Amino acid sequence: MKTTEHFKNTIETYLRDRAETDKLFAVSFGNPDKNINDCCTYILNWVKQSGCNGFADEEIYSLAVHYYDEKNIEIGNPINCQVVVNHTIELTAEEREQARQNAIKRVENEVYNRLTITKKRQNVQTQPYVQKSLFDL
Repeated sequence: MKTTEHFKNTIETYLRDRAETDKLFAVSFGNPDKNINDCCTYILNWVKQSGCNGFADEEIYSLAVHYYDEKNIEIGNPINCQVVVNHTIELTAEEREQARQNAIKRVENEVYNRLTITKKRQNVQTQPYVQKSLFDL
């Protein structure tokens, strides 16, 4: 199976956290016959069969738990795909301030470039075209 590493890591992190708090699930999660790659293959095949494109996190996590809880489960064939995982990045106060300063600098540069281009256009004055008269000699 070739899926995004972030998807696998997200599922595995959830399962590890659940195994730490749920001792019954920890037994299933420790089964040497089960692995994260087959778990992801099972999830992706189930999603493909459903015909839907979006799922709540809880639905996907419950499929992962179901894979580990069932002794004999049909995982299906590996699927090569890209999976979008919703996540948010928490920035520190310093990182937010740095991002803000970078954005301000970027806007200043854009405005400066626009102004200099406008001034260059204004400075380039073309000689007005004066049509000569046939009667002026």
